[in-house]
Amino acid sequence: MTVQGIAQDNRFKIDPEFHPVGDMQPYIHFPGVQMWWKAIDNIRRPLLTGLPEELFTQLQPGNLSPTSDPDALLGFMDRYGVDVGCLLPESMMDTTGGSSRWVSNGEMAEAVERHPDRFLYQPNLSPIKARGVGNAIWELEYWVKEKGARIFKFYPPEDTYINDPELWPFYAKAEALGIVLDIHTGFSWVPPGKSKYARPILLDDVARDFPQLKIVAFHMGYPYCDDLNMVAMGHPNVYPCLSLLVPWALTSPWKFARILGEALRFVGPERIIWGTDTAGFGAQTAAAVIGLRDFQIPEELQERYGYPALSEEDRARIFGGNLAGLLGIDTRRRIGNSTESRPAQREG
Repeated sequence: MTVQGIAQDNRFKIDPEFHPVGDMQPYIHFPGVQMWWKAIDNIRRPLLTGLPEELFTQLQPGNLSPTSDPDALLGFMDRYGVDVGCLLPESMMDTTGGSSRWVSNGEMAEAVERHPDRFLYQPNLSPIKARGVGNAIWELEYWVKEKGARIFKFYPPEDTYINDPELWPFYAKAEALGIVLDIHTGFSWVPPGKSKYARPILLDDVARDFPQLKIVAFHMGYPYCDDLNMVAMGHPNVYPCLSLLVPWALTSPWKFARILGEALRFVGPERIIWGTDTAGFGAQTAAAVIGLRDFQIPEELQERYGYPALSEEDRARIFGGNLAGLLGIDTRRRIGNSTESRPAQREG
């Protein structure tokens, strides 16, 4: 596969999984934190094996090391043409035995309020059950009513099953408030999180009982992508998200073609959402932008499996149009490539 240069294009892009990780020094002594970062080292193998050498030459050295500075994340957005980042603080309280968050929602808000034209609030409400469902509901209402937040994160691997009945009051409140709820689905790539809590088939119960709740399923439920596609096929309020997996368009294009092709056939381009899942690495943003920008499903796979070709309209929807529609954002004006700015948060 030929990789074009890292040049900006004209497609409006929203990243729903843009992580400030924070300063790890206060937490690095916890065994769970050390386990998490060792897993990150292992993740590099499946994500980077097969990466074209010419792409490495295009990446600036700072892109290959993580940053804890939210303003540096904004630099990545500018460099690769990402208009809006939903700033999602890592909680990972399971790594510290429940004693500490890596990054607080308050720290996230400070960064958003420094750059309200580029960042969206995305409070991390995890863990919900472990902290008390009532407490999570209170915080959800606070961020919606006081700050205008409209997108939130639930990370089941550090808490409980997606379809735990004790979460029903939380889902009911989220549905009533009209927010977008991002949920980690599939394996927990980073122990000590428990993968069994995040199987995408568990979304079937939630989507059925809360049909107006807008659910974005991170990571395509990998490796259970087929399960997620079947759930989303039956529930139009479920939106599969490609976050973390898009670099496979560069390193393993036929594998990515199957993941994307199955989603296009079962769910359709109007509900697939792009994302990076960057943990402070500019290289993740670069690979996710270039991956979808330049990708096309091979004709052989189109013929063999009936996958549709990826159109320019499809790319625009996946890069930003679909999520913008859920969040009420006007995609007709670029932010990242323009001197103009407009508030990203809801007013009033």
